[in-house]
Amino acid sequence: MRALLLVNPKATTTSERTRDVLVRALRSAVELSVEYTTRRGHAATLARAAAESGVDVVVTLGGDGTVNEAVNGLMTAEAVLSGLTGPRARVLPALAVVPGGSTNVFARALGLPRDWVEGTSVILDGLRDGRHRVIGLGRADDRYFTFAAGMGLDAAVVRRVEQARLRGRTSTPGLYFRSIVGQMITGEDRKSPPLSLERPGEPAEPDLGTVIIQNTAPWTYVGDRPINPSPGASFDRGLDVMALRGLAVTGTTRTLAQLATRKGDPSGKHVLHLHDQDEFTVIASRPQPFQLDGDYLGERQKVHFVSVPEALRVIC
Repeated sequence: MRALLLVNPKATTTSERTRDVLVRALRSAVELSVEYTTRRGHAATLARAAAESGVDVVVTLGGDGTVNEAVNGLMTAEAVLSGLTGPRARVLPALAVVPGGSTNVFARALGLPRDWVEGTSVILDGLRDGRHRVIGLGRADDRYFTFAAGMGLDAAVVRRVEQARLRGRTSTPGLYFRSIVGQMITGEDRKSPPLSLERPGEPAEPDLGTVIIQNTAPWTYVGDRPINPSPGASFDRGLDVMALRGLAVTGTTRTLAQLATRKGDPSGKHVLHLHDQDEFTVIASRPQPFQLDGDYLGERQKVHFVSVPEALRVIC
C-alpha cells in the first residue's frame, strides 16, 4: 500500500519529534512518501498529484486548514475523475487525519482522539484492518468543505481571529469570545441584514445577518465543549443550516448564550433552521465575509452550496 504524508510544519501542536515518530510508525505499515507544505494551497497541489499518481492513502498532519486543502486536491484530481464510473469514494485515495492543529474539528467529528499519538494508533489499526468510513462533503461553488461553512457574522469572527493570530496572538476560547463581541459592537449589518437564502421551489429567506452551514456536528469546539447550532447535522445526510434573522444585540446575545449553555439547537423567532438540504444559494446585498472549515476566504456576494454524498473514504 502506497501512502503520502502531508505535513504542515507550522501546525500548532506539531514538532520535529512528532513528525519523526509519525513517519517511523507509518513506515511500519505502508510504503510512505513525505511532503512538507510551504505555502497556502500547497497541500491541495500535493494531494491532487498523489491521487493522479495512484497513491492509496493520503495522510495529513496539521489542522483543519490542511485537511481542507488535501480534500480539495483529492476531489479535483483530473486523472482519477476522468475514469469515474461510480461514487468518487471508490476511486479516490482514502484520507487519514492525524490531529495537529489547535481545534481539529474534522478529526474529532470522526471520533478520533485529540492526542496525535493516540490518533496515529487508530489510523495504523485502520490501515492494517482495512477499516474506513465513507462520508459526504459540502461544496461551496467550486470548493469542498468537510465540516462547516459560513457567511456574515460567523466568517467575520474567523477573519478577526486570523488577523489576531498574524499579530502573534494564540488561538484560545477567550480570543474567539472577544472577537465575537468586537464584531457585534462594530459590525455594520445589525440595522440592515444583507443576506438571503434561496432554495429550489421554496420562498426565499431574506434579512439574514449570518448563515452557518454544517456538514456534520458539532460546528466547532471551545476547548472540550462542542458548539452545536445544528446538532442533527451528519456526514451521512445533506447540509444543515442555522441562520439569524437580523443581528439585534439582544437576540444575538441570547443565541450565543444558548449555544454556550445547551446542547445546541438555539431557538427563537429570529432563528432559521434547515435540515438535510441538497442545495441552496446564499446571496448578499453587499460583499460579506466567507469562511470554509474555519479558514477565511475573503468576501463574496453569492455562494451556491451543494451536498456531495458518498464523496470520500476516511480511515477511522
